[in-house]
Amino acid sequence: MSQEIWQLFENNREWAENIKARQPDFFTVLSRQQAPNYLWIGCADSRVPANEIVGLIPGEIFVHRNVGNVVTHTDFNCLSVIQFAVDVLAVEHIIVTGHYGCGGVLAAMKPDDLGLITNWLRHIRDIYFRNCERIDAIADETARGDLLCELNVQEQVKNVCQTTIVQAAWKRGQKLAVHGWIYGLNDGLLRDLKVTQSNNKPA
Repeated sequence: MSQEIWQLFENNREWAENIKARQPDFFTVLSRQQAPNYLWIGCADSRVPANEIVGLIPGEIFVHRNVGNVVTHTDFNCLSVIQFAVDVLAVEHIIVTGHYGCGGVLAAMKPDDLGLITNWLRHIRDIYFRNCERIDAIADETARGDLLCELNVQEQVKNVCQTTIVQAAWKRGQKLAVHGWIYGLNDGLLRDLKVTQSNNKPA
């Protein structure tokens, strides 16, 4: 085992010991069930750890992550997570969270062929094409990227709301809201994009 990998095991042992020192029955309780009230759909970027950002411990937030926090109606991985969260865990909130400076979003703005991931980023590139006049009118490159990051979150919130899973939950009167947030890497703060939807109507 390399030193780098060995260090991860050491970090894990220290983390587990620290938690048990503060709360001896933590892992016993955690292993019995999970009952989160939130589903977080976020980017796979390593700088955006869901639990830490919102100050929740393991077991309090259910998480799905992919490049660019994309939700498509043909991604059965993402749809399976949503269905489990809604139908089994009965979460009351689905939070789509993007972040400024997202590499996937920025790559989608360029015509470069990046191989397989180009197909995935096409979902975001389509959002760029639909809004290119508005985006390209912004002189600052960083600001252009930030706007597309926000528009991407807004689009993915719509996609979540249009899934058969969420539609069925709302039809049967299940309490469920879908939110769109964005995270700032430069200040560590979340921002509400004010696109929350609940029971087929804007909140």
